[in-house]
Parts: sequence; structure tokens; C-alpha cells
Amino acid sequence: MSSDRDRFPPQIKFIVGNEGCERFSFYGMRSILTVYMAQWLLLPEHEAEANYHFFVMACYLTPLAGGWLADRLWGRYRVIVWLSLGYVLGHATIAAFETRWGLFAGLTLIALGSGGIKPCVSAFVGDQFHPEQKKLLERVYGLFYWMINLGSSGSTLLIPVLLAAFGPRVAFAVPGLLMVAALALFLLGRRRYVHVPPTGPNPHAFTRVVASALRRRFGSVRPESFDSAQDRLRPAQPAVVEGRTWLDPARADHPVEAVEGARSVFRIMGVFAAVTAFWALFDQHGASWVLQARRMDLVVGGRTLQASQLAALNPLMVLLLIPLLQRVVFPGLELTTGEVLVSVTGLEFSYTQAPRSMKSTIMSIWLVTVALGNLLTAAVSALNRFQGASYFWFFAVLMLAGAIGFAFVARKYRPAAAAEPAAVL
Repeated sequence: MSSDRDRFPPQIKFIVGNEGCERFSFYGMRSILTVYMAQWLLLPEHEAEANYHFFVMACYLTPLAGGWLADRLWGRYRVIVWLSLGYVLGHATIAAFETRWGLFAGLTLIALGSGGIKPCVSAFVGDQFHPEQKKLLERVYGLFYWMINLGSSGSTLLIPVLLAAFGPRVAFAVPGLLMVAALALFLLGRRRYVHVPPTGPNPHAFTRVVASALRRRFGSVRPESFDSAQDRLRPAQPAVVEGRTWLDPARADHPVEAVEGARSVFRIMGVFAAVTAFWALFDQHGASWVLQARRMDLVVGGRTLQASQLAALNPLMVLLLIPLLQRVVFPGLELTTGEVLVSVTGLEFSYTQAPRSMKSTIMSIWLVTVALGNLLTAAVSALNRFQGASYFWFFAVLMLAGAIGFAFVARKYRPAAAAEPAAVL
């Protein structure tokens, strides 16, 4: 019989269930967004495509605010609850007002809600494990991402059919109901959760360390002053393991651990930056691929598919690949095919490499790579310079360059020891 340390904590089912319903609501709404703008609101195709990517970009920029609120002020649980309420209101706005302004107002609320809770939920699930259960982190993030794609595939198959049969009001209302269910599921586990309290205003926060280093290096204070009398009066601190960097002058104002934490953030960001090209190409399955599908023969086996349904092929493949890779391929090869390796590994990497006080923030920085990828795609679409095959060739070359850049960065990266999950009640 397996011990408790080999099992997921019982509250995990509420968080994972919440994630599945929330992703159903998000991807269901997102799957019909481009078609709705082009077919119902009559926007030019390149404008609809650009708006789609700007929306996705916003959804992956707001995690910066959500992660900061969770780590510093409210805690992850309260951020998830309160921003989910705004998320529900956004769905209701789009369903109630079938106009361009109704759409943009609703998308603003959804971007704030979806993006704000995103780094908090993914970090909150890791918080539920005891230190001796850290080997379960990889499995739980695999399950976590599997549920994301279960919700994504189900909604991407269903919601386009509802749009064609009943119109935008019903098609946008159903994802809203799933978001209500997501919030209800999350609240059901409220008495069982492990809560890592926010740190409060931090005089040694990442931004303050960076500002101090820049001020001392380029401002009126000389860089060598970090060896000044002020530094000598501070209690003895462990020596810096790595060679000196541009952040070291901040040691005059901040403890070594804070400076080392800031250095680790920049190292992690270097790895993340190389992933941006992947997302620039990947997220086109909800925009350019859908618009291309509208021009194709969609009759398969005597049944006519909706153009937006083609995007469901991606999450369906992920549902199959995650258990195959985690239970068969990876154990056989011992190291941890596109999206599965990037997303699941990225979530685990973000949690284990982040300093303890910055779990949500680092999760949000990981999500910013998605925002930057969509910003790039939105800009290319808005410029409308590439048409047909040249559009996809451009991004194929970009992806190749990104892969080469990632290989170079990954060889230089030295991983930190796996961070233990916090278990603070």
C-alpha cells in the first residue's frame, strides 16, 4: 500500500476541477472569437486576427499584476476568488451585448480575471504538497495541464456548434456558466487548502534590488561602496557562490539572499525569452488557422465541421501525449512533442526554480512569454504584409530561430536545487 506521501492531497481535486471548468470557459469563448468578429461584427479578417492576438496578449500580461497581488498583498486564494467574480461578469457582458463595445468591455474583464488568476492557481496547486512530496510535483502539473486540455478540447468542439445553431448569445453564455461552476468548485475546498501567506511590502523585493544595483552602478553612489562601512556593520552573510555581476552593488542595501534571488529571476527569464517564438506560432490555431479553415472543404465523413472546431485537434493530441510521455516515454528515458514539453515542463520549471517568496510572480513571468508571442503575431497580422503561404513560412523560420536560440540558452543555464513546496497553514 502506498503511503500518504505517494498520494495527491485530497484538496487537489477541487483545484484541478476548477482549472478544467475555467479552461472550458476560456477556450470555449476564445474558439469562436475570431469568427464572431469576422462574421457577426463584420470586421476585416486581418483586424479580427490582430484583435484576437491582442486579447490573448492581454490575458498573459495581467498575470504580472495577479502574481504580485498574490505574493505581496492578498495571498493566492483571495486573488483567485475575487478576480474570478470579474471573470464571470466579463462572460455575462459579452453574452448580453452583441456589439463591438460589448465585446471589448467583456474581453477586458476576462483578460483581467483569466490572466490575474492564472499564475495563482498554478502556484496554489504546488503549495498543497508537503516537502517530502516534492516528487509528485511533476505528476500534478502533468494532470493539471491534462485537465486544461480536457476543458479546451471539449469546449472547442461544442461552442462553435452552439454559435452556428443558436447564435452568439447562447454560445458565449455557456462558457460563462462553466466559469460559475469553476468558482463554485474552488470554494468547495476552502476549508482544506494550505495557504502560503503573502509577504507584505518587501523592502528587499526584486524591483528594489534591481533599482539599488542600477543606482549604485550608474548613479551618484560609487559601485565599490557595497564594501563600505555600512556593509561591514551588517551581520556576516554567506559568500556569493557565483562570480560578481552587475547586481552585486545592491548588497550594500539588501541581504545576499535577496540579490541572489534577483539573479535567479534574470537567469530564469533568459530561459523564458527563448520560448517566445513558440507561442507566436502556437496561438495561431485560434486565429489564422480558423480563417484559413473557412476557405477549406470542411466535410469529413459526410459531416460538415465548423472552422473553429479544427483547433480542438491540438488539445486532443495533448490529452493523449501527456500520459504517454509521463508514464511510458519519460520513465524509460529518465530527462522529464512540442506543447507538452514546453508547457508542462515550463510550469514545473517555474515553480521549482523560483525563490520561495516569488512563486506566483515567476509563474506570471513564464506566462508573459505567451503575451510577447501574441504581440508579435498581432503586429504581423495588423501590418498585413504576408499573405497565404508566405505568412506561415515567416513563422516557420521564426520558430527555427527560436529553437536554435533556446538550445544555446539551455546549455548555459545552471538549474537551482529543486525548491521544496511550502507547507504553511
